[in-house]
Amino acid sequence: MICCQTINIYEKTAYFPLHSWKSAERPSFTFEILDTTSLYNIFFVLRHEDAYNYNNIWVNLTVKGPTEVVTVRREFILGNNRQGWLGSGMDDIFEHRISFSDKPAPLHKGKYTFTLQQDMREDPLDHILNAGIRVEKVK
Repeated sequence: MICCQTINIYEKTAYFPLHSWKSAERPSFTFEILDTTSLYNIFFVLRHEDAYNYNNIWVNLTVKGPTEVVTVRREFILGNNRQGWLGSGMDDIFEHRISFSDKPAPLHKGKYTFTLQQDMREDPLDHILNAGIRVEKVK
């Protein structure tokens, strides 16, 4: 029996050519939801070099949806001393896809814009290649 299969409906990342993410750089991603009968998983996507100095990242996320605008500050754990980096890696590049919530959520019909801002003490935040979002429909 197959349960909770997902279908990718949107994934996009911003590229930081100097491998440095300034807090003033706030990449935005817009997509449209047509199917309101499904549930959705939403992920934060991050690619960084092995030289990244922290095992976490704090991000301000603003979601402008068809019915409201919400801003939240979230910490995403990228690694720990026991396991090292938690994302998948190749050579010295690591990619993380970390869910924004513990369970899938319903979304209203309409356009959504997600805006990301790094909120770390280090500014610019070095060794960051990409940041973005991924939205999957739960089947």
